[in-house]
Amino acid sequence: MALPVAFKDELVARSDIVDVVSDYVTLTPKGGSFWGLCPFHGEKTPSFHVLPDRQLYHCFGCGKGGGVISFVMDVENLPYIDAVRLLAKRAGMEVPEDGMDQGRQRQRSRLLALNKEAARFFHSQLHSPVGQGGLQYLQNRGLSRGTMTRFGLGFAPDSWDSLIRAMAQKGFEKRDLLDAGLAVSNKKGGIYDRFRGRVMFPIIDLRGDVIGFGGRVLGDGTPKYLNSPDTPVFNKSRNLFALNLAKNTKQGRLLLTEGYMDTISLHQAGFDCAVASLGTSLTADHAKLLSRFTKEVILCYDGDTAGVQAANRAIPMLEKTGLKVRVLRITGAKDPDEFIKTFGREAFARLLDRSENYVAYNLKQLQASFSLEDPLQRSEFARAGAELLAELDSPVEREVYAGQLAQQTGVGKDAILQEIKRCRSQRLWKAKKKQARRTLTPVNQVQPKDRRMRYDNPRSARAEEGILRLLMLDGSLAKAADGLTPEQFSSPVLGKIYGVLLSHLSQGRPLQLGALEGELEEREITLLAEILGRPAALENGAAAMADYRAVIETEQMKRENDTDEAVLLAARDNYRKKKSI
Repeated sequence: MALPVAFKDELVARSDIVDVVSDYVTLTPKGGSFWGLCPFHGEKTPSFHVLPDRQLYHCFGCGKGGGVISFVMDVENLPYIDAVRLLAKRAGMEVPEDGMDQGRQRQRSRLLALNKEAARFFHSQLHSPVGQGGLQYLQNRGLSRGTMTRFGLGFAPDSWDSLIRAMAQKGFEKRDLLDAGLAVSNKKGGIYDRFRGRVMFPIIDLRGDVIGFGGRVLGDGTPKYLNSPDTPVFNKSRNLFALNLAKNTKQGRLLLTEGYMDTISLHQAGFDCAVASLGTSLTADHAKLLSRFTKEVILCYDGDTAGVQAANRAIPMLEKTGLKVRVLRITGAKDPDEFIKTFGREAFARLLDRSENYVAYNLKQLQASFSLEDPLQRSEFARAGAELLAELDSPVEREVYAGQLAQQTGVGKDAILQEIKRCRSQRLWKAKKKQARRTLTPVNQVQPKDRRMRYDNPRSARAEEGILRLLMLDGSLAKAADGLTPEQFSSPVLGKIYGVLLSHLSQGRPLQLGALEGELEEREITLLAEILGRPAALENGAAAMADYRAVIETEQMKRENDTDEAVLLAARDNYRKKKSI
């Protein structure tokens, strides 16, 4: 998305990356940079660092890296232009909308306006004669009128075009309804309402905009729940139902449920920290989003097989973001909504307080696979449980759960701890062996973490990376590379980055990652951050540039010429390598 060059450069200059990152991560100065726990993956030892002189961040654990704009994009889960707007607001700057993709921005604004009007229409229908069936359903589920209003619940009439006609009166065209996912086209070119005869649940994002809808059918129709498709303003894998309300909770945790009604019922009962995924299994983006607003998540899934499977999938994803995960075991009811109606709010609050952490939950799940009446299976369960506990970093936690496992299996606690120690040693040995293989393979050492950008010529690519690193540190060194073109690079991605750097230098623009964001793809920014995160010395910068250039040109000649000259060049290189050993 095009932004005026002067605006973008000033925004980056005003947005010091240490200040911005400090809003999200506790940073500690160390050795000229700042270190903290990575906000993008769970860790207990800081591997995330910020380099103020280069205005970049890089995590040695997960590989994430970039400049100030890409950091905001990742941590806030925002598209590029929204991250720019957030930074501009922080810096007290106005985004020059004239320099943006006006068509895309107009479409986004129009779709949000359409969704807002559609939500109003559905809500009005709920309290009209045509919506009596929907209203009765919600009342039977125990929802008050205040709750229905708070969540903007509505009803889609069982008609092929009631919404289309209502929105036409508001000035919206058929193309708008199709783009918003509110209408569907048929083979004859006509369109009809997507949601018909359904109770409607507006999906509202963190900024308060209606971005999509979920609809529950009345009766036995299928599908039971129908959700908006992905649109320019809605992605179900990156949004959570009711997070716009739950983000303000004072309860210190978030409850993750399986559906709209569970979440709404919990809010009505006073648990204003409930959210739900949107017609899809929990994703890594959902987990990252949750970690921005809480340190603890309680899974409040149904107790049936599907709920157990969903919990088993969700736990590792949530753990990776550093969240404390607990699992609610519901007995005497099929879901939280039914439990509260049957036993009351206070009973559910006590149930939450007794919820198991994920370790105890996993042990019980594992136990279900073994018969504890059989001595052989008991010992197998003890071994499997010890392997599970070996994954825990905390010695205290290993000690506590080893005692629990010993009680379950009848195997001595000391034996369990010894088995845990053996499993951890074996895991450590495997990790060291894997690392040793990587270390002993020079080709692997120079390859980017992203396999899509794998280098075909590692020797040339290492020199190409050196050119980029030196240019970013000191743009005046470009003189030593005068005449070297992006086409001479063996790696297309490194050649592309080099071309962008040359363009910035020719315009007198700064060479900072923040200034390059928007011109390079996210994975290219991450790669450049990884390159810049390596040590570099500028004392002999010009000589280093000349050496890098010689390698690039030599390797280019080898690629392009299958001749005697190429063979001689290769022989010369081998001779030089032997002399340097």
